[in-house]
Amino acid sequence: MGLTFGFSGIVIAFVIFIVASAVRIFREYERGVVFMLGRFWKVKGPGLVLIIPVVQQVVRMDLRTVVFDVPPQDVITRDNVSVKVNAVVYFRVVDPEKAVIQVARFLEATSQLAQTTLRAILGKHELDELLSERERLNADIQRVLDSQTDAWGIKVSNVEIKDVDINETMIRAIARQAEAERERRAKIIHAEGELQASEKLLQAAQMLAQQPQAMQLRYLQTLTSIAGDKNSTIVFPVPVDLVSSVIDRLTKGPAQT
Repeated sequence: MGLTFGFSGIVIAFVIFIVASAVRIFREYERGVVFMLGRFWKVKGPGLVLIIPVVQQVVRMDLRTVVFDVPPQDVITRDNVSVKVNAVVYFRVVDPEKAVIQVARFLEATSQLAQTTLRAILGKHELDELLSERERLNADIQRVLDSQTDAWGIKVSNVEIKDVDINETMIRAIARQAEAERERRAKIIHAEGELQASEKLLQAAQMLAQQPQAMQLRYLQTLTSIAGDKNSTIVFPVPVDLVSSVIDRLTKGPAQT
């Protein structure tokens, strides 16, 4: 009798073990990739899933977005500037079957691919582009990563370049370059101002040359202005044209009367 109860207990325990092994519960963001006798069968979940113990095996996959940091990468830009760049990548599993079958460790594989892609793409651009066009570079890296991880059932949704670190020597060189650029622009603006002023003076000279009376009037206005200053003695030449004009008027005046 005791042997019977002992055997029954073993059977009950075995049945409980089988039932417990056959039941899987998957959360809303989880899926189960089911293999039967070593071959892919189907993807199940979420909710309660029953499997056949021993015959079937299940690999649990998380479909939530994964965020990981790309460690600082040494990048040589197109203009031969050495910088360190790090980034953050956002991705998620969209095809659990591919993520299990096509790649052994999809997280590690995606991380390694992100590092090489970051170096390859940024190395094609100059330092100024790395500093001023991050949005475009982020989109380029995301597009390349997404296309390459598609075969693994991975969707790369976003890539963000975080820091671009430049060594101290290069920072000083950039500062000198910026200062030289500011000086160059200032000289150009000054030269353009001088050119415009000389053009205006040339136009005024041409206008006065065409109208001698205007020249004489301007000269007389200048004399009047100088004469108003009583604190100084000024010696100035009288233009020949003005003297000639006065002489002509004096000589021609009596003849006409």
